[in-house]
Amino acid sequence: MTLRQKTLVGFFWSLTQQFGVQITTIVVTIFLARILDPSDFGLLGMLAIFMALGNSLIDAGMTSSLIRTKKADQVDFSTVFFINLGIGFVVYLIMFVSSELISDFFNQPLLEKIIKVYCLTFLIYPFSAVQRTRLVKLMDFKTELKVTIPSIVIGSIVGLTFAFYGFGVWALIWMNLIQNLLLSLQFWFYSKWRPSWVLDWERFHYHFKFGAKLTLAGIINSIFSNIYHLIIGKYFSIAQLGYYTKADSLKQIPVKNISSTLSKVTFPMFSEIQDDEEKLKVSYKRIMQQVLFWLTPVMALSSVLAEPLFRFVLTEKWVPAVPYFQILCFVGLMFPIHSYNLNILKVKGRSDLFLRLEIIKKSLTIFGVLIALPHGVFALLWTQVVLNVVAFGINSYFSGRFIGYPVWNQVKDISPIFLMGAIAGLLGWIGKGLAINSSWVDFMQLIIGGIFGVSVYVFFSWIFQIQPFIDFRKVILKR
Repeated sequence: MTLRQKTLVGFFWSLTQQFGVQITTIVVTIFLARILDPSDFGLLGMLAIFMALGNSLIDAGMTSSLIRTKKADQVDFSTVFFINLGIGFVVYLIMFVSSELISDFFNQPLLEKIIKVYCLTFLIYPFSAVQRTRLVKLMDFKTELKVTIPSIVIGSIVGLTFAFYGFGVWALIWMNLIQNLLLSLQFWFYSKWRPSWVLDWERFHYHFKFGAKLTLAGIINSIFSNIYHLIIGKYFSIAQLGYYTKADSLKQIPVKNISSTLSKVTFPMFSEIQDDEEKLKVSYKRIMQQVLFWLTPVMALSSVLAEPLFRFVLTEKWVPAVPYFQILCFVGLMFPIHSYNLNILKVKGRSDLFLRLEIIKKSLTIFGVLIALPHGVFALLWTQVVLNVVAFGINSYFSGRFIGYPVWNQVKDISPIFLMGAIAGLLGWIGKGLAINSSWVDFMQLIIGGIFGVSVYVFFSWIFQIQPFIDFRKVILKR
């Protein structure tokens, strides 16, 4: 099978998995949001930064090193497996000991018990990290689909049952634990790979040398990606953190479905062609355009239709989260651009540059947060938008130098997509205003606004024959 065929097959199964997971997640999220209070989601939001940090430490960037290592063997995989297990145990121990300090910091006594249970995922995840990596390296996303869907469904049933019987935040905790446990067990069953009793320090040094800088960059990124959870949880009400957490998670649904699916496929693909700069540039350009082509109208229409969407789907109690969501939609649009630019640095082996850029960007984040904090939670959110635009310029400049694709050329290639997305959003807003005032007004606003926005987006794509539209017809529809 050629690289192109492997990529297309991998994309199909990865997208199928992602949509299957997210459809289930959306349905479960709707029911949980209707049953639970915003404060329940706020409690878990307080732990977002610690969970992200723990996951970054456990992986230590070594699974990325395994993917980019063309001839990784049993010794490589086994060494990384045992190192991950050890780090996972240490991370859980740190969280267990620190649980009282964290609960005191947020002035939430219940957090101490929550941390001791919720962080058990740090012991579960390492058992299957290498198995997952092997499947990604082989682009075997069909097997990953078989593993993921049952785990998500069963875990969701447990979570909904707990929520229905009044367990509050514990419904979210046990849902997460069950899902992760089932994922690990099934990855062991389906992957057929078993570790050997070997720990090669030379191989560890090789993978850690590459992964350490990615890990430090990941730690920095984890802190600053979740710093808004930390600050809102500390300086604002738990309900406000709940609104932010829910808005952020809903914003991630289309971003993860479209962007993360391709990101998972593109890193191993980019690794295969890392020495051919022209091919790498063309692949990067086409993939980035394709992702933004689908993501932009979704985010634009989600933003303008946010109020009827939240009221119809999540009920009136979540309407205060609407402005949070609308602002975060702008942030979501920038995610795929960051992701693919940074993938270029990783496949080129420049984890040192990756780390330096993270330090620069996060220093700017500290400066922005300090300025915005006295002006309230929405000032913090708009600062997040501005910082993401600045980060795009930084990432694109350095990755573009490696593949001959300057920032200005990247901007020219994606500008038509953003312009059409803005027009689609405007038409969606106009269509929303045409809905008849009735008991079904929210539903009608979503339908009419959605039809208006999508129709004009498809029409302009066809009229102007923009590149991602042409690529989609040629590659997917074979026309």
